[in-house]
Amino acid sequence: MRMLHTMLRVGNLEKSIEFYTKVLGMKLIRQKDYPDGEFTLAFVGYGNEYDNTVIELTYNYGAERYDMGNAYGHIAIEVDDAYAACDKVKAQGGKVVREAGPMMHGTIVIAFVEDPDGYKIEFIQKDTIEYPRDV
Repeated sequence: MRMLHTMLRVGNLEKSIEFYTKVLGMKLIRQKDYPDGEFTLAFVGYGNEYDNTVIELTYNYGAERYDMGNAYGHIAIEVDDAYAACDKVKAQGGKVVREAGPMMHGTIVIAFVEDPDGYKIEFIQKDTIEYPRDV
C-alpha cells in the first residue's frame, strides 16, 4: 500500500491552482471536468502520481466556501529554507500565518502558510527534521 493523494474542496479552482503552482511551485498534473456530477478535479504536486503523493483539488459547482470544522490539521511540505520559503510566499501575495522559526519545545524549524480557502500548509526545514530510522 502507499498513500496516493489528499483531497481538498476548494471554492475557486483557478485561484487554488494558481496558489499551489505559482506560490508553492507544484505542477498541475491533470485536470478533468465532470459536468454530469457537477464537479471538477485538478491534481497538483511536485512529481508524477506514480511516484509521489499529490493533492486533489475538488471544485463542486456553485460551492464558494466550506466550513473548516475543527478536525482537519494541515499538509506538511519539506523545504530547504523555511525563512526563504515564507519570504517567497509573501512576495507573491500569499499569507504567512506563522513565521519561520524553531517549534515550541524543539529545534525543528517550521512555518505555516494558508491557501486561498484557508487550508494550512506547514513548511518544515529539511536540515532540522528528525526522521526515525527504524520504521
